[in-house]
Amino acid sequence: MSVRDRWADLGPRLMSAAVMVVLAALAIWFGGDVFHVFVALICAGMTWELFRMLAPERSGEALALGGLAGLVTLAVPYMTPLIALPLLAVPPLLCAQQVPRHRLICGAYVGLIVLAGFEMMVLRDHFSASTLVWLILVVIASDVAGYFAGRMLGGPKFWPKISPKKTWSGTVAGWVGAALVGAGFWLWGGAGPGLILLSTITALAAQLGDIAESAVKRMTGVKDSSNLIPGHGGLLDRFDAMLGASLFVLLVAILFDLPFGAL
Repeated sequence: MSVRDRWADLGPRLMSAAVMVVLAALAIWFGGDVFHVFVALICAGMTWELFRMLAPERSGEALALGGLAGLVTLAVPYMTPLIALPLLAVPPLLCAQQVPRHRLICGAYVGLIVLAGFEMMVLRDHFSASTLVWLILVVIASDVAGYFAGRMLGGPKFWPKISPKKTWSGTVAGWVGAALVGAGFWLWGGAGPGLILLSTITALAAQLGDIAESAVKRMTGVKDSSNLIPGHGGLLDRFDAMLGASLFVLLVAILFDLPFGAL
């Protein structure tokens, strides 16, 4: 591969990333209903893309399930846990029922999408905007460091059968980038030093989220989950890492105290 071909997608990626950063920053800044709608729309789009990959001949059902997942994600912050948790189970159960060939994958992945959306809202509503910014920066730092290190250094593949472009150099660089984000929040943001380790493991969870989506794409024979985002593919292609990271942070928040300090 020539140097020019290696970096051919960089321009569109940067432009699309800039637009997404602006939209996300505005949604986080306003918080509340604005942020809830933003997250719900992304969850709806990811669910729509997943169903289309698993059952491409059923576009109508894909749109309906995506809309349902978005509505459920939007509704749960305003409900008690006794009602919200069973409601979150509805979209994954319907997906599993509608796609019997890939029942487990469809149900588990849609469950991951709505849980991750719920966790993002919890971070913004009950912790702080800074806590949510930390999570986003960890995922971005891991992705950007991995992208450039993988392209520049190359080397052995991390998991060639599932994600042939991912290298060990990029994977480790992603951990380092995430650890630096955690160190920054420790030194200047009032968080505890444990956030460095949490950031590193969160980056690993983000990379596993990326690999999970790669496995679904290889199984279904598609290159991108959709063409909604120039240079990135679809919403799942862009937010797959955030799904893994969000689920991990949700589990940590349930089991342990998060080392966010004064964030």
